[in-house]
Amino acid sequence: MAEGLRERKKRETRQRISDIATGLFLEHGFVTVTIAEVAEAADVSVNTVYNYFPAKEDLFFDRSQGVVDRLSRWVRGRDAGESATRAVLRELRAEIEAVSPRMGLIEGYDRFMRCIDEAPPLRSRLWSIQQELQDNLEATLREEAGAGDGDPLPGLIAGQICWIHGTVFVAIGREMVKGRNPDEVSREMLVLLDDIEELLSEKVLNYAVRGAE
Repeated sequence: MAEGLRERKKRETRQRISDIATGLFLEHGFVTVTIAEVAEAADVSVNTVYNYFPAKEDLFFDRSQGVVDRLSRWVRGRDAGESATRAVLRELRAEIEAVSPRMGLIEGYDRFMRCIDEAPPLRSRLWSIQQELQDNLEATLREEAGAGDGDPLPGLIAGQICWIHGTVFVAIGREMVKGRNPDEVSREMLVLLDDIEELLSEKVLNYAVRGAE
C-alpha cells in the first residue's frame, strides 16, 4: 500500500528529529543534551518530540525495533534445508562481507559507541534491547520448531544464536573504537565467524531445519 502524504510527513518529521538529536548527543554527550534543546534545534515543540519518542533513550536508539526483529526475520526467511543457526551465520557473513553500516562497519561508529559507554541510561537501554532480541527469537524458534511451552530447547538455542550475534557486534565495536578501517575489520570478523561456527555443537547448528516446500 502506497504511503499517504500525512504518513510520509510524520515519518520525515520523526527522522529529522532523530537525526538532529543524534548529532547533538554525539557532539555534547547524551546526558548533557536536554529534550528542550533537541526540540529547539529541530524547530518543534517539546510535546512533539515526546509524541514521537516517549523517552530520551528512544531518540538515540530510534532504529531499535529493527534490531529486535533482525534475528527472527533471518530465521523466518531461511532456505529449505537450512537450519535457524546456519541462516543467521549466512546473513551475518553477508552483512559483514558488504561492510554494512548496520553492523557498525562505518566511519564514525567509534563516536556512537563512546556516547553509549559514557551514558548509563544508554547502556541500560542497550541491555534491554538485547533481552528483547533474545525473547523475540525464542518465541520465533518455538513457533518454527513446533515446540511446546515447556520445551527448554528454543530458549537455549536462542541464547546460543544471540551469543553469536552479540560476540560479533562487541568485537566490531571494540575494533572500530580504535579508529580502524571498516574493510580491515570486516575481513577479521569473517575469520571470527568461522571460529565461532567451529565451537557450535551439531545440535545447535541443525536446530529447526526448514523442510522442502
